[in-house]
Amino acid sequence: MPVVKVFCCGALVLCWTCAALTVSDPTPRHAPCYVEDIFAALRESVGDDGELTSSSFTQFGVCPGPDSPSGSVLLELAQEKGRNQRRGLEVLHPTGVLVTEEEDTGALELTFDLPPSPLLMLSHVLLLVFQSPPKGEDLEVTFSSPSLQPHTQSVCISAETEYTLLTGNASDASSGQKWRISVEAKSPDLKQNLKDILIGEKSGSSINITPLLLFSGGTETSRVSGSTLSSSQTFSFLCELRRFLCEVLPQNRPEAPQLQLGSLQSVPYLSLGLSSSETLLAGLINSSSTTVFSFSRWGSVLQVHPGQLALSPSLLEELRQRVEQIGMQMMEVIGGKEVGSRAKERLGRLKELSALPKTEPGAGENQYRAFLLLKALQTVARSYELQIGQRTPRAGSTHPARGNFCSLRSLTVSLEKHLMGPNTAVINNCRGSCLFPMLNTNNHAVLLNSHIESGNAEERGPCCVPVAYESLEVVDLNEHGTFLSIKPDVVARECGCR
Repeated sequence: MPVVKVFCCGALVLCWTCAALTVSDPTPRHAPCYVEDIFAALRESVGDDGELTSSSFTQFGVCPGPDSPSGSVLLELAQEKGRNQRRGLEVLHPTGVLVTEEEDTGALELTFDLPPSPLLMLSHVLLLVFQSPPKGEDLEVTFSSPSLQPHTQSVCISAETEYTLLTGNASDASSGQKWRISVEAKSPDLKQNLKDILIGEKSGSSINITPLLLFSGGTETSRVSGSTLSSSQTFSFLCELRRFLCEVLPQNRPEAPQLQLGSLQSVPYLSLGLSSSETLLAGLINSSSTTVFSFSRWGSVLQVHPGQLALSPSLLEELRQRVEQIGMQMMEVIGGKEVGSRAKERLGRLKELSALPKTEPGAGENQYRAFLLLKALQTVARSYELQIGQRTPRAGSTHPARGNFCSLRSLTVSLEKHLMGPNTAVINNCRGSCLFPMLNTNNHAVLLNSHIESGNAEERGPCCVPVAYESLEVVDLNEHGTFLSIKPDVVARECGCR
């Protein structure tokens, strides 16, 4: 009997029978928006003309060809998960994943354990998600199994491929199942490339794919209560907000040191909820301070703390007008950038999920989402405003009298990775000389400068330093609710010679 290599959560086992060896719960725990990101990719795979974009074929591993069956499946899924449909697809996660390799032939086989579910009696699509980008040469790969329909299907994998689509065969029973799918590269010389894609290049690395089954025609909306649906909409909103912020704001560099927000001084935490004071909420709505969303444990918290606000009619109207105004400004600003089209779509969806009707107060959850959207848009606007403002000194820096003059310069720092966004902050810094006449100085600096010019060079001369700051606002959602933490004196906004 041939020896078989088994790759299971990074372990390599040599065995003669391995049917019972599985990886439990392969869904990534570190990514609360894992499924929502897939739905977003499906929505965005269709262009304005209603057809699939060229990049979507590569992203979903669809082989080129006018009559590609995978292309038709992708278009159908994308239309089902269209921008105006918050439901339409249901998901089933396999409870175990196994990759085996036969020692003699090098043949690879995927095994998925599926839990009992009536969904298995419906037509479905098996989606394989790559946890890291494929490397090496482009591959055309064949998947074969009686569990697929048709039994043999091909996908084309390149460095830009994030998912592959395989159509499954509807079952006549809802009991648990075990799918076995053989995987083969069409070019025998690329077997090792295929193996690296499935299990990672390094020995002992985790399996590089995560499977899930998508079912069309879901009826989840009709089966959930109003509160569950509302928290689900807030969850979708937060995932969309994370994608939007990642799209329009600078991201931290992998090698950059990451600063922990917990190391900063802070005023006492303030609760954001139904009991929040009008004064607090009015101040936040009118604040232009940068806001960071630190929702490190929000995946399951929304069922317990869905997030609600109870604004007075006048403050609610002010919130609605401010969201509408800054939303229109952002549409114009991001429209001129490379990411404009996709960012516009995401902003449009955020506005839909947080809409505040003019004729009625609006649900507390909608007020909560609208408030978060306003703070996010204020942060984006502030970031763009600082970027534009920092270009002005540089534009005039060739003038010899102004080139090294004390002034405010842009400085972006990287924040801790687990933040929902943004993961960078523009805190600015002051640089330049403090020669007479000094900028924004005080009597001490004037006398100090005169003292040094009189020949007392051993003293420290006036330095270009920040003399005014803005706070950083941190919104955190945890098991106890939503809280605001204000970190004072974070963003330098004015310089002086002191």
